[in-house]
Amino acid sequence: MAPLIEVKNLKKYFDVPGGMNHAVDDISFVINQGETLGVVGESGCGKSTLGRTIIRLQEATDGQVLLNGEDITHVKGRKLHKAREQMQIVFQDPYSSLNPRMSVEATITEPLKRSGRFHSKAELNDEVDRLMKLVGIDDRLRHSYPHELDGGRRQRVGIARALALNPSFIMCDEPVSALDVSIQAQVLNLLMDLQEELKVAYMFVTHDLSVVKHISDDILVMYLGQAVEKGPTKELFRNMLHPYTKVLFSAIPSTDLDHPMHRLQLKGEITSAIDPEPGCRFRARCPYATEKCGQPQQLEEIKPNHFVSCCRVREINDL
Repeated sequence: MAPLIEVKNLKKYFDVPGGMNHAVDDISFVINQGETLGVVGESGCGKSTLGRTIIRLQEATDGQVLLNGEDITHVKGRKLHKAREQMQIVFQDPYSSLNPRMSVEATITEPLKRSGRFHSKAELNDEVDRLMKLVGIDDRLRHSYPHELDGGRRQRVGIARALALNPSFIMCDEPVSALDVSIQAQVLNLLMDLQEELKVAYMFVTHDLSVVKHISDDILVMYLGQAVEKGPTKELFRNMLHPYTKVLFSAIPSTDLDHPMHRLQLKGEITSAIDPEPGCRFRARCPYATEKCGQPQQLEEIKPNHFVSCCRVREINDL
């Protein structure tokens, strides 16, 4: 079976004072129907830009994005409209992503009207009812406005809007980071239940590594616009191979006071993403860096479905 989303050597550069910012630089991966790819990394590493470029909110500098085997990187007009119906987004801030002048009903109805799939007000009302029940919004809130809702209900409205056109892929841009912890769990469980019922695929961008472990089938680790490690979630948590991944995962909070985690600390300056030199962008902070780390790095399959971009990965991990 062909993958739902296939990203090939995708690049997104921004022209900024001083040169070109390599926000996303030569990233490739696939997402199958009904699966979740978690994307993690420090702030500014390009996670959100990657997702927005895939769903065509931003235009790619180079590379390809394939949806069900069809290249949609540069399509326009009706083809782009059709592709966007299949790819939706849930934003990070559930308040600023909603129009404050539109009620819950109006927010969910808008994409339904624009689609042209419904030809009567009764059909629209029935579909709004179905979507509200699907995401757990009470009917009494139908005419409420965003300022009258709490964060969890606002995000449910955003999820309902994203589901309105029955997409096959949703880019989740840190959808629970602005919510209280108890509400986070409810929204995460909702997303997982929806995935099981609708077979929708997610790209889940987050800083919370506990969340990504809970929801993802595979994890992609990014550093300054590049993919440094990718693999199945259980394999990655059990056997981290890239030095940056080890540092990143060592920052996960632990409540086990009897067996505290060993925290890895980094030294050195962060490499600029503006016209970066060839080679590993982590080498200025990596304790294992040598001269050969200045050569271009490529993701290499070290173990089955476990890819690492590090020329010294075998030496470091005694493989």
